[in-house]
Parts: sequence; structure tokens; C-alpha cells
Amino acid sequence: MPAIPPRTSAAKAWLRALELTAPIASHPRRILPNVIEELAEACGEAPALLSDRERLTYRALAERSNRYARWALEQGLAKGETVCLLMPNRPEYMAIWLGVTRVGAVVSLLNTSLVGPSLAHCIKIVAPRHIIAAAEFIDRLATALPGATQVWAHGAGPGSFPRIDVDIERYAAQKLSAAELRPVGVEDRALLMYTSGTTGLPKAANISHFRLMQWSHWFAGMMDTRPGDRMYSSLPMYHSVGGVLATGAVLVGGGSVVVREGFTARHFWDDILRWDCTLFQYIGELCRYLLRTDPLPHETEHRIRMCCGNGLRPDVWHDFKSRFRIPRILEFYAATEGNVSLFNIEGKPGAIGRVPSFLAHRFPAALVKFDVEKDAPIRDEEGWCVRCAANEVGEAIGRIGAEPSNIAGRFDGYTSEEDSEKKILRNAFEPGDAWFRTGDLMRQDAQGYFYFVDRIGDTFRWKGENVATSEVAEAICAFRGVTDANVYGVQIPGTEGRAGMAALVTEDELDLAAFRTHLSARLPGYARPLFLRLRSRMELTATFKYTKHEFVRQGYDPAATADALYFDDPERRAFVRLDQALYHRIQTGQFRL
Repeated sequence: MPAIPPRTSAAKAWLRALELTAPIASHPRRILPNVIEELAEACGEAPALLSDRERLTYRALAERSNRYARWALEQGLAKGETVCLLMPNRPEYMAIWLGVTRVGAVVSLLNTSLVGPSLAHCIKIVAPRHIIAAAEFIDRLATALPGATQVWAHGAGPGSFPRIDVDIERYAAQKLSAAELRPVGVEDRALLMYTSGTTGLPKAANISHFRLMQWSHWFAGMMDTRPGDRMYSSLPMYHSVGGVLATGAVLVGGGSVVVREGFTARHFWDDILRWDCTLFQYIGELCRYLLRTDPLPHETEHRIRMCCGNGLRPDVWHDFKSRFRIPRILEFYAATEGNVSLFNIEGKPGAIGRVPSFLAHRFPAALVKFDVEKDAPIRDEEGWCVRCAANEVGEAIGRIGAEPSNIAGRFDGYTSEEDSEKKILRNAFEPGDAWFRTGDLMRQDAQGYFYFVDRIGDTFRWKGENVATSEVAEAICAFRGVTDANVYGVQIPGTEGRAGMAALVTEDELDLAAFRTHLSARLPGYARPLFLRLRSRMELTATFKYTKHEFVRQGYDPAATADALYFDDPERRAFVRLDQALYHRIQTGQFRL
């Protein structure tokens, strides 16, 4: 079966995105749940959200959402009060937050990889009235927050918590009456999504209904989604891409979304063909995993016309597009809470996007020179930031505008005002101006295309997730006998981002097996260090900070240090001594990392 060729030009995609987003500000009471309701009336029996366990048409999605809206009303949830949601990918996930946000409450989307203190932190900082958790996560929740009240289980499982999937059947499914509806508009907060930012534990970012409408309709224009489209979605629904950007774009276009609980390279193309998908979303790691699989006779017999995502490396781009015959790749850059958005609809390999000249006022992005040692933008003799020249590396920032109709210039911040202020760069180029700091280093070529270089500060990316070194170090130091932990990221050939490595000082000999068990109970898989470096002492700066640059430079090469190095061997599921032979295997890609 031949792949579908691109059906619109890059220029038309930009114009279509503008056309779809232009009316949002002029209809302040029309939010995403309203859009789904309109689609239910127009094409109610068309498929909306599909999975092996459940299929929801647009009418069924709207009706399920209405039941959750009435549940929220009966619980007495006031406008702005929060419900936490801890659930794997499934059609019900979107039905829950569409319904609860319809009546003014806010849904906090919890990362399902979190355990222990990290999970407890994310719940506590949003002070929820209720927590909805899938049955398989009840034990984890009870361990993280012993004695937690107002917990609702979804599905049969342990504990005596009420089952919300049973309870909502008591509520009517029809459209909400005027008496039931509350005055909810695009300016109101809808979701809380978590981001680690550049330092510390996760922060809860405010996501307004305006942002949900903008994301879904803008990407509907960029991808030219239509009723015949079907998106394959295996990325987490608690992330903006998996839960709103691509998913919402297909739904507002009248298409359908196949929701898979997680990505597996082995089943990917079988699923694409079985569900007859025309679109899929990716992160760079996903594409690399697919390239590492053995060729399949049917891997090019699909109808995929476009894939959409971020993090696709230049050295993977061409091979991925060629081997699997992908007509178009839409690479983009956007921070969940930020205002810097870049789109590479033209398909320039390696670029994360650009801003056409006619949209420069709408997406006001800039690169400023950055001092890595001082961890701050460089200012000239007069105190102003310095813009980067072509191909010069600097921090990407976005102008925070006063025009309320321009969502691209807005920064809604976090639940903590202190955290919000830390992300704002003031008086950058003129008195009183304000810019959102992305915390990302980029460069821009002479044609205007941006290229990602690295994360600033302590955070690095691994497996498509941000890893905050302070959080990892805190978990490590909670293990008895560990006195110092210096966490950083190291590059491994053939992988995206940086893998975690920890330099440790211990009082006695480290029990590696017990230490590994300790980390597994406290950190998600992507945050656990892949390498350990055992030292007798830790160097500190004059301000009592750990030095990282030399550790990062030496990496995990046994020849670069006399310290004992260990590798978390995925085959043995244990930390093993890292020697030159093992180092060679890692360097030559003999492990699936």
C-alpha cells in the first residue's frame, strides 16, 4: 500500500494554522469541551478515541465527559479546585479531564512513572480535593501518600476506595443544562502539567483553556487534519504532546486517535497497519528504536502521510524518512509552560523549526549570549542582553507580550509565583520588557532555522524526559552510607540526550544490589543513574557547589579515571564493574539503552 503524499504545502500549513486559531479570542466562552460537543452533534457516530480495550465515538466521548462533569458538580468542586489524575494511556483519560474542566475544576495530570517522594511532592503542591487513580496505581499511591483521603479508584483493584468507573454510571449522559453549566472561559485554568524546568523537583505549570484551544487548533492547521485521518499515539497522555497537541489536533479536525498504553518497537508497524493510521507522533528516541529493529516486509506498506514530534537527530532523520518512506516530518519545539514555539514544516533535517518573517510578531523568539559558568545571560556595558549572531549559541527566550489575544506571547507561569518569576528575564533589551527563559541553548542559521544545542544548568534529557539532578541526588543521599552525590548527564554514541551518571562518596563499601533496589523505589526509570563513579572525596567550588565540567568531560571511560566505575547492565539488571571491554560494548551500541 503506497504512503499518502503530502497534501498541502508548507506555506498553506502556516496559513491554515492562522485561520483556525484566529477566532479563539473572539469566542471567550468556547473551550475544547464545547468543540467536542459540537463534533458529537455533527458526526456523533464517527470514531474519536480507539484502543484495544475501548472505542469511543464522538458522541460516546461527549456523553462520558458529561458524566464526569456531573460527578464533579456533585462532589462540590468549586471553580479552580483541583483533581489529580494518575492513569495510563486510555480513551477514558481524556474523557475525565474534558468533563471535569468543563465545569471549571482543574485537572492535574500526574506522571505515571513517578514513585515515592516525587509522586507525593507533585500531589501536595497542587492541594487536590480528589485523586483519581487507575487500580494498578493504588498501591503506589498509598505508599507515597499514606492515609490519603478522597481517592477514587478506576477499575477493580486493592483497597477499599470507591470506584469512580462504577459511580459515574449514576449520572446522566446528555448535554449539560444551562443551570448546570458554570461561567468557564478561555482565560480560566484547565490543566496542571508538570515540568522539571532547569532545577529542582517538578513544578506544576498552569495550562489555560486558551492554551488548549491554541495548541489543538494550531496543530490541526499545521498537520491539515481531516475526518479521514487517524493518529497513532503511544506517548504519555500526561505530557502536552501526547495528551493535547497532536491528539487534540486530530480530534478538532474530525479524525480519530489510536491510544496505546506505551511504545514498543516490535508492535509499532503492526499497529500502524492494523489501525490504518495516517499520522503518528514521536520523540527522537522512538525513531531511533525503530531504526534499530530488523527490517519487516510490511514496514513500508502503510498510509502514513506525516509524523509529528520533537528530538529527531540529524543523523537519524534521513535514514528514518528513507527506510520507512515517511512523506513528511513535522519537527517542532515548544515548552509546556513557555511561549517559544518553533515549527519545521519544511522538513529541514536537524532543525527544530523557524519563525517566518510574517509571523515574527506572533512568535517573538530571540537568542541571547549566555555565560555557562555564571549560569546567566551575558549583559553588555550598559546592562542589556546581547543578541547572538548567526550560528552563535545562546539561550532561547520569548517576549512576554501584553496583548491578551496573542497566546504565543503569554506566560501563564506555575502554581508557585516564586518559580514563575525565576523564568522571567526582565529589562533584556529595553526598560520594562519581560522575556520567558526556556533554559535551552540553541543556534540559528542564516536562513532562520533554529537548532537545539543543550539544556542549561543541572537538568538533562533522557528517554524523552527532563531529569533534575537535584532530585536524583536527593534520592541517592537517602541511602544509608552515601555522604555526597554529584549527578550529571553523559553522552552515549547513538542515543538522544544524556544518560545519568552519579559520582558518589560513601562511608563504607556500597551494597550495589541494595542501592539499586533503593533507587528503583524512589525514582522513575529514566531518572536512575546508568553509571556510578565511586570517589574518596568530592571537590567543591568556593561557594560550596559541586564541580561537574571535568566529570562530564571524562564521562564513563575507565581510561580517564582511577575511580571505580559501574554500569547498570540491562541484561543482568545489576550494577557491574565497568572495564574497557564493557566500555567498548557500550560505545559500539551493543546494548539497547
